[in-house]
Amino acid sequence: MKKEVRAGDVIIGGAAPISVQSMTNTDTRNVDATLEQIIRLHEAGCDLVRVSVYDNACAKAVRELVRRSPLPLVADIHFDYLLAIESIENGIAKLRLNPGNIGSAQKVRAVADAAKAHHIPIRIGVNSGSVPKEILLRDGGVTARGLVDSAASHVRLLEKSGFYDIIISIKSSDVLSMVTACRLADKTFDYPLHLGVTEAGLPGQGTIKSAIGIGALLLDGIGNTIRVSLSGSPIPEAAAAISILRALNLRPGIQLISCPTCGRTQIDVAGIAAELEKRTAHIKRPLKVAVMGCVVNGPGEAQEADIAICGGKNSGALYVKGQFIKRITGDYADEIMIAMENCERMEKEEESGDQ
Repeated sequence: MKKEVRAGDVIIGGAAPISVQSMTNTDTRNVDATLEQIIRLHEAGCDLVRVSVYDNACAKAVRELVRRSPLPLVADIHFDYLLAIESIENGIAKLRLNPGNIGSAQKVRAVADAAKAHHIPIRIGVNSGSVPKEILLRDGGVTARGLVDSAASHVRLLEKSGFYDIIISIKSSDVLSMVTACRLADKTFDYPLHLGVTEAGLPGQGTIKSAIGIGALLLDGIGNTIRVSLSGSPIPEAAAAISILRALNLRPGIQLISCPTCGRTQIDVAGIAAELEKRTAHIKRPLKVAVMGCVVNGPGEAQEADIAICGGKNSGALYVKGQFIKRITGDYADEIMIAMENCERMEKEEESGDQ
């Protein structure tokens, strides 16, 4: 089990649930625009949001962003240790900073002391484009060992400054390299790991690459916090991350099962599933809902689902907790939503009775 650190009210590492992160792509100096994106990311399921702090105006904006943000914020710092200290003093909950890039040991110590005084962690981030030249020459290019050794060099700088609330991320745009390096990092460090396929691309291919890389590691029990990195708006990043966690039963919420359809299909599976996805996006409790197009696999899936619809000729069959309830011919999505509400009410009544 990895060391536990805290960013605001979010615990990373230890036995804490996997947290979801994203990053704004607005001008941080524009507080209103940045805050609007932070709020949208919060609504989409993010636990932490990172903002770029690249000048004094950004560092100043941090104070107002922190005051108005619904979740903890992370300051992304490169090269300027004074921006890191100002962000800390303005209330940031976590830093993303590589100590080897900010200059002298004295500067590293100043940042470490400020972070320690304000009880905030520092995430070290290494990717295939930031491996030092001496390691590249040693290994003949980017390798998993080189990525881990690069991260270790930054870790040592913080540890020499007496700072240990560290999170490590090792990323690559190549899925296999990222997975291999993170598996090695898991064996090397006791610090929590942040997972992500960096520069994964556009939603679609980038989402698939992220799901493979992040998912493979989470299935190994590796990783404490994740970010799906996609070009464009960050909102799809949050949705993709939540979907990855739900697919692995690592975050509660709706799991929607729907068949791929074939010539036997009797109902509009895609239309019903799309409507349900939209209407259940806000639901946080664990629930498995199945929309099946015919009677071949439908009843079997219904046994595994909390609520299921199986298509039949001119009607459908509604199942709840594996039990057939009734035949339906109306709005299938409406029927499922009503069944969900009834299940929730019954569960609450049972819990009340147990108490």
